Amino acid sequence: MENKDLTYYKTLVAKLPLLKKEIAKVIVGQEEAIDEILISLLAGGHCLLEGVPGLAKTLMVKTISEALEMKFKRVQFTPDLMPGDIVGTEILEEDHETGKKFFKFNKGPIFANIVLADEINRTPPKTQAALLEAMQEYKVTYAGTNYDLPKPFLIIATQNPIEQAGTYPLPEAQLDRFLLYIKLGYPSETEELQVLKSTTGVGKQNLQTVMSDEDIITLQQLTRQVHISEELIVKINQIVRSTRPASTSSTFVKQWCDWGAGPRAGQALVLCAKARAVLNERFSVLPEDIETLAFPILRHRVSLNFRADAEGITTDDVIAELLKNLK
Repeated sequence: MENKDLTYYKTLVAKLPLLKKEIAKVIVGQEEAIDEILISLLAGGHCLLEGVPGLAKTLMVKTISEALEMKFKRVQFTPDLMPGDIVGTEILEEDHETGKKFFKFNKGPIFANIVLADEINRTPPKTQAALLEAMQEYKVTYAGTNYDLPKPFLIIATQNPIEQAGTYPLPEAQLDRFLLYIKLGYPSETEELQVLKSTTGVGKQNLQTVMSDEDIITLQQLTRQVHISEELIVKINQIVRSTRPASTSSTFVKQWCDWGAGPRAGQALVLCAKARAVLNERFSVLPEDIETLAFPILRHRVSLNFRADAEGITTDDVIAELLKNLK
């Protein structure tokens, strides 16, 4: 980067703490989840958000889109939702001057900068699969015609971990498309008290727009330029390969796992580590970036066996054990 570019980038990066401060006006706590959503956005990926009802998942996503001045759409996934309800459909129209009829493509809600796929596991696989092309290719194909999606583009899918009746678990191939698997926990006692005070009155917070979509596109380009040492890339490769029972030396993995993460996990870890560095106003990746992000990147890419489920072993337990052994 040239000096003038570096000065410009530093000015832009300095807006990120202001963005988080603006989001905090509405969302109390949940700093880790907000950071991970922003990391996903900077890395140009998508995220799966899991948490029990009432943790402000929808409000969180809407607030982020408002502070970023991005077009936001929410799709409530239900058993009767069809692919056309997401990507759009063609309708028959008539030219009033010539009288000729023609088909016109009406764009669906996926044509937004931030799309909230609410309760994604409540719709059948056919409809879930409608997101795959958009997530991977950033376009939609309908009747043989390609339609580019707006940039930047981020899909945030949510699911409820406690109600499994009437749900359709996401296939592994689709889970792997999500850059991060973010888990929301309950707020602390102090945070919950603040929520009660701030949301039950007549006052309403007015959000200021901190960054534009062009700013985010520039930061996404910057993210790929962030420095990461050869040593840290080797460490990432070791972490990912250590999740595979057939090639690991970890008895813990051999005992509890059926299969491990693929190469996409390593790519995700490199990109997200760079994005976390940018979010923390750095231009170089540190080991802590990798260790922090290993959990949301690997937890949906490692499959546990039946014995692990019976013993209460989680993928986070496996990741923690691997990180401890690789230090």
